[in-house]
Amino acid sequence: MTTPLIIGLIVLGLFVLYLFFVIIPVRHWIAAIFSNVSISIFSLIGMRLRRVPPHVIVDALIQGSKAGIDLQSDVLEAHYLAGGNVHRVVDALVAADKANMDLSVQRATAIDLAGRDVLEAVKMSVNPKVLETPEVAAVAKDGIQLKAIARVTVRTNLERLVGGAGEETILARVGEGIVTTIGSAAEHKHVLENPDTISKVVLKKGLDSGTAYEILSIDIADVNIGKNIGAQLQTDQANADKNIAQAKAEERRAMAVAKEQEMKAKISEMRSKLIEMEAQVPLALAQAFRNKEVKI
Repeated sequence: MTTPLIIGLIVLGLFVLYLFFVIIPVRHWIAAIFSNVSISIFSLIGMRLRRVPPHVIVDALIQGSKAGIDLQSDVLEAHYLAGGNVHRVVDALVAADKANMDLSVQRATAIDLAGRDVLEAVKMSVNPKVLETPEVAAVAKDGIQLKAIARVTVRTNLERLVGGAGEETILARVGEGIVTTIGSAAEHKHVLENPDTISKVVLKKGLDSGTAYEILSIDIADVNIGKNIGAQLQTDQANADKNIAQAKAEERRAMAVAKEQEMKAKISEMRSKLIEMEAQVPLALAQAFRNKEVKI
């Protein structure tokens, strides 16, 4: 054998090895076989051609197989191509299975593609989350303002997670319910004596409808007395009435001053006319003398 031929065979052998171990994902195929995951080498080559990392799909299939979850490589591959997070979906499916929750692959992929953290949603279903409302101010019928803070315990509703409203909606609805409940109380003392009535009334309103969560409980953490809005409104009304009365009195005074000025102007005008008339008398007498109409 000539030297060029030997070099050519070596290069060809290296290319074949590169093709076999790099282009063709043999390592992942072997890992799948030893993990009892049924996937062909041609499927892995197809993933390479479709620009899907074979290790992502193979690792997900192995994880699902070990957890006893039946996963299809085509479904995972389609989810990856759609921009989803395959590992997060599989982690969520495993967590849901361990918690005896009914979560299908289709729903998990839909939640992930909707931009929700499906794994966090599963965890929140198992371990409910506590939301705290900002301080909500409301006025009872006796005019006393009360300021309340509520803690809302919620868990994820996987059925409504796609398209459901978020935490802000829950807090807004609870705040609105607190305002309505306090506003319908005859006296603020009743609310202070039984703050649990607020949570009971609000909880019956079904505030979690259309949201991605299920409200488990509403607890009033704190209730404080604010301003006496009724007395303040009465004071403001009295001040307003006083200002109106002062304005009307000022209007009447201004009218009286204007009337007085008008009368003074008329009197001045009459005096001017009288002086003018008195000045005409001597002239009239002189004219009469000249006309010999007056005899001395």
